[in-house]
Amino acid sequence: MSGTQNNSQVKGLPGQIVLVLQGGGALGSYQAGVYQALHEAGVEPDWVIGTSIGAINASLIAGNAPEHRLSRLREFWKRMEQKPVWSPGSVFPGFNEKLAYWSTVTHGVPGFFRPNPLAHVSESYPLGADRAGFYSTAPLEKTLLELVDFDLANRCAPRLTVGAAHVGTSQMRYFDSRDGELTVKHVMASGALPPAFPPVRIDGELYWDGGILSNTPTEAVFDDNPRRDSLIFSVHLWNPVGAEPTTMAEVLNRHKDVQYSSRIASQIVRQQQAHRLRHVIKQLAARLPESERSDPAVKELIGYGCSTRMHVVRLLSPQLEQETHTKDIDFSPSGITRRWNAGYAHTRSALARAPWVGEFDPLSGVVLHEHIDEMPLAAE
Repeated sequence: MSGTQNNSQVKGLPGQIVLVLQGGGALGSYQAGVYQALHEAGVEPDWVIGTSIGAINASLIAGNAPEHRLSRLREFWKRMEQKPVWSPGSVFPGFNEKLAYWSTVTHGVPGFFRPNPLAHVSESYPLGADRAGFYSTAPLEKTLLELVDFDLANRCAPRLTVGAAHVGTSQMRYFDSRDGELTVKHVMASGALPPAFPPVRIDGELYWDGGILSNTPTEAVFDDNPRRDSLIFSVHLWNPVGAEPTTMAEVLNRHKDVQYSSRIASQIVRQQQAHRLRHVIKQLAARLPESERSDPAVKELIGYGCSTRMHVVRLLSPQLEQETHTKDIDFSPSGITRRWNAGYAHTRSALARAPWVGEFDPLSGVVLHEHIDEMPLAAE
C-alpha cells in the first residue's frame, strides 16, 4: 500500500516523537505499516523503543538514514515470507497459511532462524547455555548485519532502546544508545524467546526475549530522566480484549493474547495517577512564597513535581479471519501484507484525526488516545 501525505496536514506534534513497538513475531509487519504512514507524513521518530520483533523493526529504523528506512523494512519482511510450494488457497481457504506454518516449524525461516537438531536429541542433552534453544538465530544475525548500520544507530537520531530479560535474575534490562553502544547482539537478545531461541550473552550475562517480562516497553518513556513532552505511538500486536473461548483452539489463541498483550492498561492508569500528582506538586509549589521555595528541604520536595505531558496513541493490530494461536509465526505473504496494510491505514487515520490537539485537563500528565479497529481482516 502506498500514498503520500503532506507533513503540513499533521497537526500540532506535541514534543518528542516516540515509537514503541511490542513483541509478536510475524505480527510485527503491522509495525512496518505504522512506520510507513509516519514516514510518508514526514513524522520521523526521535526515539524508537522495541521488544522482540519490535526491537528488530526498531533497529531497522534507527540503523538507517530516513530515505532508506522503508526500503530496509520492506527487504527484511520480504526475506521473512514463507511461500508454499503448492498453492491451493483459492480452493481451500487458509490452506496456504497452514502450509507456511508447517514450513516454518520444520525448516525455520531463511534469514531468521533454522532448526537446531541437537535440541531434539533429549531434553537433558548438554547443549551449552548459548545454544539452548530449538532453533538457531545465526541467520538473523547475518540479516541484521546486512540491513542495519549499527554505527549509525549509535551516533544519530533516533535514539534506540531495546528490552531484554536477564536470565539469572529475572530483571528487565533496557539497553539504550543514549547510555552506551548497541550491537547486533542487543537486538538479538531482545528477540531470544525461549524455548525456541537460545539466550544471547552480553558482557558475560545471558539475556532472553524482553517480552517474557514486559512486552510493551512504554514504561521506558514514563520512567525516563529527564521527562519530556512526548507524542508516543504505542503499537500493539496482541489483543487485550477478546470473547470467551469455547474450543481448545480458541483457548490457545486467547491465552497468547492475554499473555503477551502485557499490562499496558494498568500501567497507563498508574502513570496517569503518578503524573497527575507531579502536576499537582508543580502547581502547589508555584503558590509558595519565594522564601519557602528556596529552603533546601522544600526544594527537594518540589523536585518531584513535573509539568510534562505525554500523549499516548495506542494502535492495535486487527485480527485476521481464521486466525489461530500460530499467528505469531504466520509468515505467509498474505498474512504479512494484510497486517502491514492495516498498520498503514490505522496510522494514517490517527494522523488525520490528530487527537493530541485540543484542550486537556491541566493536571493530566498522561493522555491516552485509543485507535482500535476490532473488525477482523478478511482472507485474500
